[in-house]
Amino acid sequence: MQTFHLPDVGEGLTEAELVAWRVKPGDTLAVNDVVADIETAKSVVELPSPYAGVVGELLVTEGETVDVGTAIITIADDAPAPVSQPDQSEPAGEPKAAPEAPSAPSAASAPAKPAEPERSGSVLVGYGSGGDAATRRRRKRPEAADGKPGGVLAKPPVRKLARDLGVELADVRATGSAGEVTRDDVVRHAEQASVFRNISTPEWPAVREEKIPVAEPAAAADALWEMDPARVESIPVKGVRKATANAMVGSAYTAPHVSVWTDVDATRTMEYVKRLKASPDFADVKVSPLLIMARAVIWAVRRTPMINAAWVEEEDGAKIHVRHYVNLGIAAATPRGLLVPNIKDAQDLSMRDLARALENLTVTARDGKTTPEDQRAGTITITNIGVFGMDAGTPIINPGEAGIIAMGAIRQKPWVVDGEVRPRWVTTVSGSFDHRIIDGDKISRFIADIASVLEEPALLLD
Repeated sequence: MQTFHLPDVGEGLTEAELVAWRVKPGDTLAVNDVVADIETAKSVVELPSPYAGVVGELLVTEGETVDVGTAIITIADDAPAPVSQPDQSEPAGEPKAAPEAPSAPSAASAPAKPAEPERSGSVLVGYGSGGDAATRRRRKRPEAADGKPGGVLAKPPVRKLARDLGVELADVRATGSAGEVTRDDVVRHAEQASVFRNISTPEWPAVREEKIPVAEPAAAADALWEMDPARVESIPVKGVRKATANAMVGSAYTAPHVSVWTDVDATRTMEYVKRLKASPDFADVKVSPLLIMARAVIWAVRRTPMINAAWVEEEDGAKIHVRHYVNLGIAAATPRGLLVPNIKDAQDLSMRDLARALENLTVTARDGKTTPEDQRAGTITITNIGVFGMDAGTPIINPGEAGIIAMGAIRQKPWVVDGEVRPRWVTTVSGSFDHRIIDGDKISRFIADIASVLEEPALLLD
């Protein structure tokens, strides 16, 4: 019997969610057959089997998040078991005595086994009960007085809810179809317990009345509001959302953000986009103002390289790494959450190649096929908040970078041109930057350079 442990699928990730099993117990596997889909902090990937054989037990439930190294499935060798032969030493014709009910083998007849330390429960194959390695034990249900399995049936989310509310599952009346305790059962029990506490005689402290926990009823009432599943939806924080939250908190509390913005007359950008769409060279690719924005950012980075740097803590002190290449990140809203894939060496791409790369990046992200490699090693990011109708923002810097630029909606507005008010296509360019790396003058120059290109795309010919 082989036990397959969750491997590190790349990027040094420490955990993954098992999204869906592709096999069931009894299925026959070949090496590299896909056994499950797992979601890491960056992408959904297929997990191939390193063993051939027959699927034994699925040790992790769908939707569960487990650490790298956790046993997730057992796979048995598909060779047939040996057939036992009759004992030829007994005389022929003499019937054997009827076998008794199976019992534990005696010390004399049982093969010798190495002594094992006492354990609190069954341990998965390949794991010991001690040591520093991460373990994952399957708990044995307690036995009742009659020797049959006892305990309370309840799903992990229901058990967690009970712990959070201080409810003993053994005290809850189960109404589930299989005799399990449901979420509603826990909520109902907690509500009844709360009412009982409120009408019971309070136990007043013997000496100091000021120690009475006067805030507890209010807290309990708030908890009851949060428990009603018809009014409150509880969404587990995991996968991409968990990774995004950790990254954004880390960035916000590590890098001192400074944000700037400016309004831009993008009329000539809109005219340029229209001409590119009509060009036969761009007939098979999508052209949008984002393409001109991307080229403008690359152009402005060349003029202010510190924008493309990173703050790095090393053993001999902090350093600033200035990258002389642009891996241009594009923030993408996907059904799985916010992803930031990047276009590698974007500074080397022609306008048409950059348009193709932006289109491929968008389609891949929308289809949920963005890989960890696509999101690695970004140097600067664009977030197109204009697609949501927003004009400007103060985005949080992607970790490992020094700046993020937001492109706002492009709208027709009154604009003064040569002393006259005329309707023009106007947008707002904003951005946030790591003030440890970049001073205000460089930040202002960088945003001004982007604005200059949007106002006059012919600068890209420079």
